Amino acid sequence: MSTRRVTAPVVDLLRAPEGPRDRQLLYGDTVQVEDEADGWSRVVADKDGYPGWLRSEWLGLEQAATHWVSALGTHAYEQADMKSPDRLSLSFGSRVAALSETGGFIETNLGFIPKAHLVPEGTVLSDPVAVAALFLGTPYLWGGNSRFGLDCSGLVQAALLACGQDCPGDSGAQEHALGATLPEGTAPQRGDLMFWKGHVAWVADADTLLHANAHHMAVQYEPIAEALPRILAQGDGPVTAHKRL
Repeated sequence: MSTRRVTAPVVDLLRAPEGPRDRQLLYGDTVQVEDEADGWSRVVADKDGYPGWLRSEWLGLEQAATHWVSALGTHAYEQADMKSPDRLSLSFGSRVAALSETGGFIETNLGFIPKAHLVPEGTVLSDPVAVAALFLGTPYLWGGNSRFGLDCSGLVQAALLACGQDCPGDSGAQEHALGATLPEGTAPQRGDLMFWKGHVAWVADADTLLHANAHHMAVQYEPIAEALPRILAQGDGPVTAHKRL
């Protein structure tokens, strides 16, 4: 196997070449390449062990990141000037390598990125619910992992990875791996996770969930008292686990 890094802002991680999207990877994510054929690479993502296929053209040589994007999104500009043309957009969690610093910008091989949107590699945030709240209004996207679109498990993973906690990519694996299961009837508190079959939500406070969901087609707050019967009525069943990290 060889280590490569993602060189496009967002790429789909597919079940098979030309197959359905299972997850996404962000600029600077590193992967282990297991096989290559006909312009496709079978990889395993270093951040969570997720396997899949992506186009080989979106992979480059490994390069040590010095910073990661801590704003919901940012732009890389041609010059260290916000009025200069923007080259591309990057999502929260993308990783870049600094070449130099110029005023309020960090130069990278993509262009100049505002320093205010970056934090040094190794920086760990403290409140995963606050991180998740950055994504409010982000469109729902099945298998999505970026500020351009994400799903329930993508929202949970983005928040936990930013806070230094390992997190699988899918809600089923998250239910198995994360936190301690609480007895039925335990009062929810901020930072808890609630799981259903195929779904997961953050507890924002004792009365409110924060989740990426197909009902709103976006990341939204929703009263727990409304969400539980709605999810049950739509056929997704009752809560399967209430967990505390």
